[in-house]
Amino acid sequence: MDFSLSPEIEAVRRRVADFVAAEILPAEAEPDVFDAHENIRLDRLAELRAKAKAAGLWAPQAPVALGGMGLPVVGWAAFYEAANRSIFGPAVFNCAAPDDGNINLLSKVGTPAQQDWWLKPLIKGEVRSAFAMTEPHPGGGSDPTMIKTRAERVGGKWVISGRKWFITGAGEAAHFIVIARTSDDPRRGLTAFLFHRDQPGWEIVRRIAIMGPEEHGGHCELLFDGLEVADENVLMGVGDGLKATQIRLGPARLTHCMRWLGLAKRSIDIAMDYVSVREGFGIRLAERESVQIKIGEVMHAIAIGRLLVMHAAWLLDQGGRAGKEVSSAKIHVADTLQLAVDTAIQLCGARGYSKDTVLEWIYRYARQARLVDGASEVHKMVIARHAMTGGTGAWGWGPEEREPRR
Repeated sequence: MDFSLSPEIEAVRRRVADFVAAEILPAEAEPDVFDAHENIRLDRLAELRAKAKAAGLWAPQAPVALGGMGLPVVGWAAFYEAANRSIFGPAVFNCAAPDDGNINLLSKVGTPAQQDWWLKPLIKGEVRSAFAMTEPHPGGGSDPTMIKTRAERVGGKWVISGRKWFITGAGEAAHFIVIARTSDDPRRGLTAFLFHRDQPGWEIVRRIAIMGPEEHGGHCELLFDGLEVADENVLMGVGDGLKATQIRLGPARLTHCMRWLGLAKRSIDIAMDYVSVREGFGIRLAERESVQIKIGEVMHAIAIGRLLVMHAAWLLDQGGRAGKEVSSAKIHVADTLQLAVDTAIQLCGARGYSKDTVLEWIYRYARQARLVDGASEVHKMVIARHAMTGGTGAWGWGPEEREPRR
């Protein structure tokens, strides 16, 4: 198993790193670059996106035929980590959630007509999107079988009623995917529907305030009260909603990890720059054993996280589902991001706690990592389920290795 990058992917990674250093990191330092929700202003984002497109660093996950770079999943890992050295990087390169996951899903399962209407404008960056699945109690969250939002067949169309919340990006999205119940079948009771923000029968009830900086469009609560969707805007088929969700969320969880590794590396780099020059009691902080141990713990955790991510990415490129591998990466990298930024703030002292660096921004953002796309506890349950049902095959290296329990 060889995790070295091909010359082509390494060249892309270097170009991304150079672009981030030359164009995006300086933008972070602009005093008026942030919007009211602590993300990059849309006009400034548009300027940087135009430069990224001109540099050929755009939509790395999308097929070349549809306007993307067509990188393999291993290539995503290298690209996304380098992109998220800046807190703005993924948005600039059009590989930020939730558009990233929706592009991947629609590229795989959308019909040609759906790709023309719903996907291509998303890849071009002309619109943004949202994936509406999570519901307030007693509806579905990590357990999609609990979804209460319903779609009923009325007059040749599907009529959707229900409520969703914490829908990332909904405030700026034009294209939506909503998961609704079309029957009570435990496996085929859900269906994915495409709709546009200008359609009647739904509304944004509120933009939910959160502790951290927000993605563009925030995290919103949606009410569906008679939204009509035609048959041609059913994604995959009736009853395939759970399958569509699985196709989307597996790689999407892994791309979160790829981006978080970039933020973790940025955090500890800020700290190392500081302790290398800051002195106290006659010695540079970097020379203190206690400081070195803290940095070593973070570097160790990041190295493990990169291997977990690359293994899962390799399995996906081989055609495997990589369920337990993605869950392992999600658990570890979420913890690593929080460890990295917390350690960096501690080493930087008051400077780390202030807004003189992006550490406090990353710290508030990082807490969501153990919740989004499945809480860490749920992913531990997923791994345990593989162990209990997979026998010694749970330890296989390849995507298809299975051995019975002995």
